[in-house]
Amino acid sequence: MNSRRPDPDQLLVRVEREKARARQGRLKIFFGAAAGVGKTYAMLLAARERRAENLDVVVGLVETHGRQETQVLLVGLEVLPTRQISYKGTVLREFDIDAALKRRPAVILVDELAHTNAPGSRHPKRWQDVRELLDAGIDVYTTLNVQHVESLNDEVGQISGIRVWETVPDTVFESADEVELVDLPPDELLIRLREGKVYLPQQAQQAIQNFFRKGNLIALRELALRQTASRVDAQMLDYREDHAIRDIWQVSDRILVCIGPNALAERLVRAGKRLATSLRAEWIVAYVETPQLQRLPAEKRDAVLRVLRSAEQLGAETATLSAPDMSEAIIDFSRERNVTKIVMGKPTRRNWRRWLLGSVVDRVIGEAHNINVYLLGSPRDDEKEREAPHFNRAPLPGLINRWGKKRKDRYRSYIWATVVIVLCTLLAKIMFGRFELANLVMVYLLGVIFVATHFGRGPSIMASILGVAALDFFFVTPYLTFSVSDAQYLITLGAMLVVAMVTSNLMANVRSQAKVAAHRERRASVLYAMSKELATSQTEEEIVRTAVQHLHAEFGSRNVILFPNHNGRMVYPKQKAIAASLRGVDLSVAQWVFEHNEMAGQGTNTLPGAEAIYFPIHDGEKVLGVLVLLPVNLRRVFLPEQQKLLETFLRQIGQAVARLRFTEQARTTHLQIEAERLRNSLLSAISHDLRTPLATIIGSASTLVEGEHHLQPEDKAELSRAIIEEAERMSNLVNNILDMARLDAGAVELNKQWHPVEEIIGTVLTRLQKHLSDRPVKVKMPPGMPMIFADAVLIEQVLINLLENAARYTPAGSDLEISVETRPDAVEIAVADRGPGIPKGREDRLFEKFYQTRHEAAQSGVGLGLAICRAIVEVHGGSIRAQNRPGGGAVFTFALPIDQPPPVMEPEE
Repeated sequence: MNSRRPDPDQLLVRVEREKARARQGRLKIFFGAAAGVGKTYAMLLAARERRAENLDVVVGLVETHGRQETQVLLVGLEVLPTRQISYKGTVLREFDIDAALKRRPAVILVDELAHTNAPGSRHPKRWQDVRELLDAGIDVYTTLNVQHVESLNDEVGQISGIRVWETVPDTVFESADEVELVDLPPDELLIRLREGKVYLPQQAQQAIQNFFRKGNLIALRELALRQTASRVDAQMLDYREDHAIRDIWQVSDRILVCIGPNALAERLVRAGKRLATSLRAEWIVAYVETPQLQRLPAEKRDAVLRVLRSAEQLGAETATLSAPDMSEAIIDFSRERNVTKIVMGKPTRRNWRRWLLGSVVDRVIGEAHNINVYLLGSPRDDEKEREAPHFNRAPLPGLINRWGKKRKDRYRSYIWATVVIVLCTLLAKIMFGRFELANLVMVYLLGVIFVATHFGRGPSIMASILGVAALDFFFVTPYLTFSVSDAQYLITLGAMLVVAMVTSNLMANVRSQAKVAAHRERRASVLYAMSKELATSQTEEEIVRTAVQHLHAEFGSRNVILFPNHNGRMVYPKQKAIAASLRGVDLSVAQWVFEHNEMAGQGTNTLPGAEAIYFPIHDGEKVLGVLVLLPVNLRRVFLPEQQKLLETFLRQIGQAVARLRFTEQARTTHLQIEAERLRNSLLSAISHDLRTPLATIIGSASTLVEGEHHLQPEDKAELSRAIIEEAERMSNLVNNILDMARLDAGAVELNKQWHPVEEIIGTVLTRLQKHLSDRPVKVKMPPGMPMIFADAVLIEQVLINLLENAARYTPAGSDLEISVETRPDAVEIAVADRGPGIPKGREDRLFEKFYQTRHEAAQSGVGLGLAICRAIVEVHGGSIRAQNRPGGGAVFTFALPIDQPPPVMEPEE
């Protein structure tokens, strides 16, 4: 099989990535070391060049900071108006994302990517606005300083002594389609600063003494250059992968240190560190675990683990590779990561053994084209003991018991191998004289294969030797001796021995690889089960319970997940007791891990005296909590494959918690927006509908007072009626608001009685007789209508609101119609009119609080009448709907359920 064949999974990922890129807009970041280097200026120059190409370019928001040369570049470009947000007595200018999405240009300029938006904006951060623009397919030009990159925040704070709080996640920077470095030497930047081209003179002098010191600018410039170079390197790797380029491109140094389970590992790591420091290069320490190395004693595997962790502390990236062929794994990994230098130990095999069995180093040198290989010599024999890793010579009782059990199982395997050869000899004895000697050889080979499959390499090799000896002793002349009379039998026995040993070795490798595959399958199943349960968790308590149970099942260790309270202090979760949960941990250690985002506790270099191990849980951007694990066996936690599994567990837990918190935040934000909308609607409606009748009442009352002596009686009566009518309007308005509040609060107690429908309708028409005096009202009701079990006062209110609404939104003198129909399970009452009807698509919105459709004939109101109708009908267990009538007009229909048969009326005597 061709090992260089492209991986189908990688091809699929690449295709999906290209599809996603095609749907999204392109992001270009103008990147600089500090303010004043000319990022905005360069962005505007690029925008003008695109505008000259007849491309639709719009300025969404550009901060010129009063710089004249920057303002000149805005001339001729379309600038979107900004949103004005009032905050704490000041008016803030913010980017209007809705206007940008509505305008939908080809390219939009949005300055200062790390900016924090004012309260009340759709997104808290401007980079989130940019992400929404990109999702809409709009190309974005933006600017960013190096100190605003999240992963560099601590380094910038250490260099400048100033903590930068506005940051952008690294994923945003890494996902940019293009990054243009805008560079300026520190001396020139300081000159611009003194000339007032960056800040005002008084601000410039303060900046020079603090953030803009020359040493700071040099360090920031180096960070910007390195960050840009790192991004270019990542682009180069993507290009090589997309175009299946396997040759190494020597554009920047990347060192790979290959270690093994020997005394040379620590020396290799130290040598790699020195080489990486001298070359200022990235370096990786890799350990290739073949099936043979997986059978190493626990002590040697622990030594490798310790060396890997030591390399991480020295600043290396570590990797554990699983492959049957060590040299092939090293070459493939080097090509994948564009490694330019490999550091390895010299071959340990000498002379004929190296010529016959080969060497990993020789094969790497032969295949590593365009890669420099550095070999480190082995220490002298008298130095090996000094350089060999030191282990704790006092094993735990459990380790002694397991070692004794393994030794007993090993002896049993060799005994079974002997038994199998004895059985093969008995079978060959039966076949002897009837079959050729070659068939007897096959019997022994089958026995060797059986032993290799079930008991491993050592017993199978012993079975191979015993099989050859038994064949020679019993079935090759002279019999019952190990001498051979015919030389051709020597070739037969030699070939049988070689075939048997090769076969046993191959079968042992297959068995070992099958075990590795089984372990990987089990880990994949565990991850799938955990991710599936976490995806369905609805609360943090459910997430914690699921995580604790799976962690206990996989690592056999009691554990607990801690989250901070509102003060940022670590506390135990408020949840029911879990069998695998851990209590009594040191919360101060957990607080340190939470604040520093570093692992601590037993087996680490930070607070190693602690009894448990503390792991930070984060979602990629910030630390969310801490996992505290009380290990039964450190190897079960810190072996490379187990450590990767635990890291995946922690990542899944962090993502689940972040998902839940984002969902809760979105729900809270939605409720706040809805509450704000309702509040604004209420204030708007009340401010209008209270002011109008109040103005009439005040005007009429003042006229009565001032013109008491010269007003005619009929004028006084007219003014008095106006005061009464407007006061009634205000009373109805206040009553509607109070009724809606009581219905929303569930404070309405129904007084349900049996009532005839015609009696309710008659009462309503009597109450509205004056209001509907100029309108004919038709009532359609079939004879023998059943009574309804309802609160008559509330149902009357529903009909009154519907009739008043119809009268308000229909021309004067038009007909109104009330119809009643029965269904097997409900009574339907409808109010219809011949007005302009309902705008299409707004049938359901009419019943929302404070929603109104204004019409020329409409009178004032707050939009609560229909909302009150729906609330009353739903309290009765019914439903209400609105629709347009054929021929024009609207009809509002509400249904009241018939839950029980009406009472039987006794005939009057």
